[in-house]
Amino acid sequence: MKKLAVVAIGGNAVNRPGEKPTAENMFKALTEAMGYLVEMLDEYDVVITHGNGPQVGNILIQQEMAKEVIPPFPIDVNDAQTQGSLGYMIAQALRNNLARKNLSREIAAVVTQIVVDKNDKAFQNPTKPVGPFYTKQEAERLAREKGWIMKEDAGRGYRRVVPSPKPLEIVEKEVVRMLLKNDVIVIAAGGGGIPVIREDGILKGVEAVIDKDRASALLAIEIDADLFIILTGVEKVSLNYGKPNQEDLDELSVDQAQRFLKEGQFPAGSMGPKIESAIDFVKTTKRECIITDMAKLMLALNGETGTRIRS
Repeated sequence: MKKLAVVAIGGNAVNRPGEKPTAENMFKALTEAMGYLVEMLDEYDVVITHGNGPQVGNILIQQEMAKEVIPPFPIDVNDAQTQGSLGYMIAQALRNNLARKNLSREIAAVVTQIVVDKNDKAFQNPTKPVGPFYTKQEAERLAREKGWIMKEDAGRGYRRVVPSPKPLEIVEKEVVRMLLKNDVIVIAAGGGGIPVIREDGILKGVEAVIDKDRASALLAIEIDADLFIILTGVEKVSLNYGKPNQEDLDELSVDQAQRFLKEGQFPAGSMGPKIESAIDFVKTTKRECIITDMAKLMLALNGETGTRIRS
């Protein structure tokens, strides 16, 4: 019987740094990425998750430019749009890679809602920048007219910031389980999922962004995955990253990972959420998480590279 893995692919798998975010470039990047992932399908059933930050940002820019013609959609609807478009692209790239090897599998992309707590502290302290840059005057006008919270972003202008609440429940988890039982490769929880709250049993979308890796860890826990894999831009997790005394890590215990987090080794804007997500999965399931580069996936699965987080 195959093991079950949740594989969270990073932004480089969708759009390489420095390349224009065209559909052609995204298909090219995903074709390469899915070529690596195909290699693990002999041993693993797979659920693929993915980021969508740049893609949602691009939609917000398009909608801002066309706002006098068509009213902009809220962020939860834009999340759904990118789940659909990226799910289609990933599924097609994967199916074509399988066809080149004379293999055939059913693939389904599931538009996924994720429940958050409407009282989450993140709603009182929005921190996640989204959308285009504005001048100070534009930012002040938008804050007045729409109630948006605007913050300066590294001297490049002002951007809207939205909450990033903790994911609590995958609404479509039973659908994902059903598909897996029928030997379907599933794409789910794209971009951290569509954030929704429950009010008297009724779901309602909210203007927020859920961290992709945290949502992926929750999905891995809820579908009882044997392994959680986070694919990113580095081969191994490092201490003192980018410094002369950088130390690449083959393995981390949960206790070590928590200690290094507290020491500031893993910044909130890069490796921090990945380590926190790995800790959540490993502590809850007593199973392993691997963090590595997409191109090194099979070597990492064979224990030859990557960083393993264990209990």
